[in-house]
Amino acid sequence: MLTVDELNQRETLLRTVTASAGALALDAFQTRKPGDFTLKGRQDFLTEADGAVENHVRAAIAAEFPEDGILGEEAGGALAERLWVIDPIDGTANFARGIAHFCVAISFCVKGETLLGAIFNPASNEFYFARKGAGATKNGTPLAVAATDAIANASVEIGWSPRVATTDYLAAQEPVLAEGANIRRGASGALAIAWVAEGRTDGYAEYYMNAWDCLAGLLMVREAGGVTGAYPATEAELLMGGEIFAAAPGIAAEFSAAMKIAIAPTERKGEAA
Repeated sequence: MLTVDELNQRETLLRTVTASAGALALDAFQTRKPGDFTLKGRQDFLTEADGAVENHVRAAIAAEFPEDGILGEEAGGALAERLWVIDPIDGTANFARGIAHFCVAISFCVKGETLLGAIFNPASNEFYFARKGAGATKNGTPLAVAATDAIANASVEIGWSPRVATTDYLAAQEPVLAEGANIRRGASGALAIAWVAEGRTDGYAEYYMNAWDCLAGLLMVREAGGVTGAYPATEAELLMGGEIFAAAPGIAAEFSAAMKIAIAPTERKGEAA
């Protein structure tokens, strides 16, 4: 396990490299040309900026902590006891189409447990940060999930993945709407989860997300007083992805039942570093 000093050092780097990575992403966003993107697959956007931003983050980590592992959306990676998980640009469909709703998302894990997480939307200059046991903030201001007390009064977001049948997503929306909730979709899962931590929305669920999309945000939700699902239940699941759930406590049970995604036990594995 890391010492407090070792975790402090990684927190310092995480804050610095997330900010510099965001600056690179913003420059690419502001200088992009309309239509200047390609598709990796069905609605799976690829921009040149993705690779450049991830390379920047990898180089910074390798320079300071060469013994740490790295898992990134673009270049992949392998499990390691001390692992950085990188999404260089989450919301690439928005980014590619000139919509200023995207972010850099980076987390740091030890033995599969997320200890640090940062999400930065450079277009709006919103910097979200969390440390296990120390709370979550946006631009230095503490975050707290919404006090919404019933799903009938809630605004939630349901993500979508081509890895899951469209019929499953359509079926999931019906009971949520039937409960009276409003459903939105912003096309950035990382920001969607950060918004739950901030109380902008009351819940987020998706039947399949990769670790780089969600780890930082899930930590933020827990640190802001919210409820999350079981992912990742094991360290190996960091490589596989899984069902994601985050919600304010007042709607968590109803939203979980409607989505058929289980809530994790209150106690997370391990102790705060």
